[in-house]
Amino acid sequence: MEAAIILVFVMGYLAITLEHSIKIDKLIPALVMMAICWALIALGLEHFSQWFDSGKHALLENFGLLEHEEKVHLMEETLLHHLGKTSEILVFLLGAMTIVEIIDYFDGFATIKGFIKTKKKTKILWIFSILAFILSAIIDNLTATIVLISILQKIVKDRNTRIWYAGLIIIAANAGGAWSPIGDVTTTMLWIGNKVSTGNLIAYLLIPSFFCMAVPSLIASFLPAFKGELDIEEVDDKPKSRFSSTMLYLGLGAIVFVPIFKMVTHLPPYVGMMLSLGVVATFAEIYSSSRFTMTIVDSHESDAHAHHSPVHYSLSKIELPSILFFLGILMAVAALESLGILFGAADWLRESTPQLGTEIESRGVSDLVVMFLGVGSAVIDNVPLVAASLGMFSEPLDNQLWHFIAFSAGTGGSMLIIGSAAGVVAMGMEKIDFFWYLRKISWLAFIGFVIGSAAFMVMRAIL
Repeated sequence: MEAAIILVFVMGYLAITLEHSIKIDKLIPALVMMAICWALIALGLEHFSQWFDSGKHALLENFGLLEHEEKVHLMEETLLHHLGKTSEILVFLLGAMTIVEIIDYFDGFATIKGFIKTKKKTKILWIFSILAFILSAIIDNLTATIVLISILQKIVKDRNTRIWYAGLIIIAANAGGAWSPIGDVTTTMLWIGNKVSTGNLIAYLLIPSFFCMAVPSLIASFLPAFKGELDIEEVDDKPKSRFSSTMLYLGLGAIVFVPIFKMVTHLPPYVGMMLSLGVVATFAEIYSSSRFTMTIVDSHESDAHAHHSPVHYSLSKIELPSILFFLGILMAVAALESLGILFGAADWLRESTPQLGTEIESRGVSDLVVMFLGVGSAVIDNVPLVAASLGMFSEPLDNQLWHFIAFSAGTGGSMLIIGSAAGVVAMGMEKIDFFWYLRKISWLAFIGFVIGSAAFMVMRAIL
C-alpha cells in the first residue's frame, strides 16, 4: 500500500512538472494526488506498521498493534492537524494577496514609475533589479515581478529589449524573496512552520541574496544587450487616484508589520496579516466613499464589484488556483509524512550522502545536497520540495540547515524560466521562449546561485 501511495505521489509530481507540456493546470494533479493519497491511507490502515504522531512529533512504532477504531481516530486527528497548519499558510497568503490587490485598485504602484529618470540601459537595469530585490521582500516575488514587468511594458517599446530586463527581474525577485519571511511561499512555509525566525533569516540570507542578485546584474551590465540608451515611451505618470501613494505606503507598511506583530505577540503570522488587511481595507473603504473626490480607473468603474467596494473587487482578483495548488501539494506531502516515508528518506540521505563540503551543524547532509535541492527547484516546483524537507528533517528553530534550504529553494528556481512562480508569470506576460531563457539567462542565474551559496557559507562561519 505504501508503494501505491508513493506511485500516486510521483505521478502527480510528474504531472505538475509537465504542466506546460500536457496543458493541464498544476492545481488539478495536486488536488487529485492529495485526495487519492489520503483515500489509500484510509483504506489501508490495517497494513501500516508505523505512524507519525503530529502532536508528539514522533513516530509510533507500535501503530500496527492498535485497534482499527484507534487508528481511524489517530488518522482523523493527524489530518485535522495538517489541515490546520496548511490553512495558516493559505489564510496568510490570502491576506497578503488582497492587500496587494487593494494597492493596485488605487493604482498605488504607479508611484514606482517616478523612480525611472534615465534612458541609459545599464542604469535602468540596476533600477529594476534593486526594485525587484526590495519589492519582492515586501509583497512577494510573484507580485513584484508582475508589477515591474507591467511598468516595463509601459516604458520600453522594443520587446526584444524587454525580455532581457524581464530575465534579470526574475533573478532579482527570487533573490529578494529568499531573505524575507514574506517574500516567497517557501520561505513563508519555513517561517510559519517555526523553522526560521525573522531576525536570523535576514541576518544569514540578506547578504547572500544580495550577491545572488548583484553579480548577475553586474555581469549583464557588460553584455551588448545593455549597451547604449533606451527609446523610452512617454507615459502619463499621473496616478489615477489621489490616494495612490498613501495606499502604496500604507499597504506595504501593513505587510511589513506582520513579522513585528508575531515577534511581540507570539501569535501565528496569519493573525497579524488579518489585522493588517482589516486596517488597509478600512482606509480603502473610506477613501472610495462618496465623501471623497476620487478618480478611479475606468475598468474599476465598469466592474460591479468595484462599484460597491474596493475590497470586494480586490478579493475577486485573488489568484485562487495558486491557493488550491498549495492546499493540494502540502496535504499530499503531509500524507507521506504521516506514514513515516519522508523520515525514511531522510535517514537514507544521512547514511548514503558523502560528507562533502562544510557540514551544517547537527546533521549528516552536506551542503552539496542542499545545493542540489536548489538546482532541483528549477526543474521541480520548489513548494513540494520545501514541504518534503519539512517532513524529512527535525532540526530545531533557526538551525542553519533551514536557512540554507530557504536560500537554495528560493533562488535556485531562477535557473529555468519554469522553475519559479516569478519565471512562469514573466513567461506568460512577455511570451519568453524557454530555450531563449536557457541560453541567455540561465547561466547568469547559476553564477548568482553559486556565489550566493558561497556567501552564505561565509556568513554562517562568521555568525
